[in-house]
Amino acid sequence: MIDTHCHLTFPDFANCVDATLTEADQAGVTGVITVSTTPDDAQQALAIANAHERVWCTAGAHPLYADESSFDWDALTRVARQPKCVAWGELGLDNHYDKPVKAAQRRVLDEQLALIASLRKDEASPVDLPVVVHCRKAFDELIPILRETSLPPERFVFHCFTGDSRDMRLLLDFGAWVSFTGVVTYRNAKEVQEAALLAPADRIMAETDAPYLTPEPHRKIRPNAPRYAIDTARFLAQLRSVAWDEFHAQINANTRAFYGVPAA
Repeated sequence: MIDTHCHLTFPDFANCVDATLTEADQAGVTGVITVSTTPDDAQQALAIANAHERVWCTAGAHPLYADESSFDWDALTRVARQPKCVAWGELGLDNHYDKPVKAAQRRVLDEQLALIASLRKDEASPVDLPVVVHCRKAFDELIPILRETSLPPERFVFHCFTGDSRDMRLLLDFGAWVSFTGVVTYRNAKEVQEAALLAPADRIMAETDAPYLTPEPHRKIRPNAPRYAIDTARFLAQLRSVAWDEFHAQINANTRAFYGVPAA
């Protein structure tokens, strides 16, 4: 399987990307998508992706970096046009923290969505990539914003789902996909587990969000790493009462369908 969302550019993986990928492969996680948080980060992610056959990247600006004075959208566009870039994002809204202020988050979100829509319609050289969404305590606010764009709902995935069943119904009614991190394995995450039961089999994926959110039974290990994506996937299969082989095949098919990358 593939870890569909991690951050190999973060300091936790400095000088150990090769070892991290080898350990992942030995655990059955044969590839990763390293997700960007700023245009500069996207360029670093692309460099890592270009250096490794089974690594892909994204191009986006995270809402928690929205207080930066400006973003080089041209640089982000250049990354998005590269073959190893398989998605936009992560982008969205985060209401967990007081800062960056909402106005800054909205500005960065709106500018990205406008860029994505314009490039998708570029007659000379269109860029039609799916979108990785960061949504923390913001489903009621963010989904209407996404609905107003010209982007198809099925091109969005809400990564690191930590909401409840109501939030899940909102994103499913919208038409988006959903991805789960190690949070779903935690004993105190009953609402997330209940919501996971509602996700359609053909719209669900697994990830680590490494270096954060190590799943059980490895929760005390820091940093989280791509090799643990398979533990989250196995937990989801058991939670949903689906045989591992069946669930494994399904999430690999989902990864291919959404990101356009071979899962194995």
